[in-house]
Amino acid sequence: MAGARSTRASTAVERLKERTGNPGYSMARTGDGHFFLSEAPGAPPLCAPLELDDFVAFVNKLGPQKERRVSKLDAAFEKQLVKKKSPE
Repeated sequence: MAGARSTRASTAVERLKERTGNPGYSMARTGDGHFFLSEAPGAPPLCAPLELDDFVAFVNKLGPQKERRVSKLDAAFEKQLVKKKSPE
């Protein structure tokens, strides 16, 4: 189970590195299974040690966000939803 936890956290850090262009971000794991992030190995942590889900959410919020891809069909569907929510 520990391997899957580390993989999910490290994948979040890899996505952050891609989004920011900063290859120096480093993740560490404490003895009790919490994770923290730093801008470089040995640098001060950017957050307190967090549980896996909280850590992944924290890392996903950092840096520029990728724009969500929206297909033409999705855009048309959202437009119809807005029309239906109009005052009756």
